Amino acid sequence: MSIVPEDKEQKSVGGVFTGTAKVGEILAGFSQIALTQQDLTSPVAMQMAMSRIYEAMTKAVESGPKRKFIAEVKFVDSMGNPVVLALDLGDKTPPFMHKDVKARILIELTEDQSSTF
Repeated sequence: MSIVPEDKEQKSVGGVFTGTAKVGEILAGFSQIALTQQDLTSPVAMQMAMSRIYEAMTKAVESGPKRKFIAEVKFVDSMGNPVVLALDLGDKTPPFMHKDVKARILIELTEDQSSTF
């Protein structure tokens, strides 16, 4: 990781990380199908998760297959923790010859005076 120098006009700080990415294809409606740790906490939570997944699969089948390309990006943060995130690449085939590619992750922190959280 390297620290991005502070900009004179706008105060910002950040870092650049390097990692890997695996480019793949999914059906657009299936991106909503996921199990979380909370879904495995009790039998009722698991039943609710299965119902949610069944509903998402039904809607995806009804709407028809729509291809979408994504990249699963993996890198290690400043504290040594592994980070995995998905990047939507759109519906056109990415211009890569291989499925495994390098990733450069830029994180920039700025203070925005016009909005509050």
